[in-house]
Amino acid sequence: MTGDYGVTFARLRDAAGPVWRDYTHHAFVEGLRTGRLPRTAFLGYLVQDYVFLIHFARAWALAVTKTETLAEMRACAATVDALVNHELGLHVTTCAEAGLSEADLYNAEEHPANLAYTRYVLDAGHSGDLLDLLAALAPCVMGYGEIGARLGPVAGDHPYAGWIGTYAGDDYQQVCREAGVLLDGAVTRRLGPDPHTTPGWARLCRRFTTATRLEVGFWEMGLSLGH
Repeated sequence: MTGDYGVTFARLRDAAGPVWRDYTHHAFVEGLRTGRLPRTAFLGYLVQDYVFLIHFARAWALAVTKTETLAEMRACAATVDALVNHELGLHVTTCAEAGLSEADLYNAEEHPANLAYTRYVLDAGHSGDLLDLLAALAPCVMGYGEIGARLGPVAGDHPYAGWIGTYAGDDYQQVCREAGVLLDGAVTRRLGPDPHTTPGWARLCRRFTTATRLEVGFWEMGLSLGH
């Protein structure tokens, strides 16, 4: 499963240690798996995740300006398109069933955990290079792919079948594989064939692990919204 997402991701994930499992096996995720997650928690999370994805798309747009090859530019631009024109639709459809319009989602007040995570990712891009930004983006992209692959497939009457199906589905798994190719190529181009032996590798590991910790905080936020 994880090998499909590239060599660099696997090394960064391993370097994150137990915090990666804290993220991908969080109580919020297990609630999605069992279907026992309170609906109020899920809807509160979806609203915040919509806002998150707006900033996430901006971060991928920033990545376009950090690229050094046309292939990198096309990959980053395609991700912006996937986020803005496809993934956001899951949130809009689900929240519409609860009486929330897309304008409600776009104008929602950001939770502090959301602010912390999104601004960290954007700062990584503004203050660093493409590798800093990709290392901060990867936990979300590939983490959701891992979670989806582990939780799915589920029966159509599962309360979170739509969410699980999105991230377990072939389209999203292909997004993860393509992000892995982008990350591997960008790292090799900038750090050489043995990036983990270079001084820059430790910085990327810190970026990735910090973003993973912020993912844990995002799930914690989701649980708190269910009370």
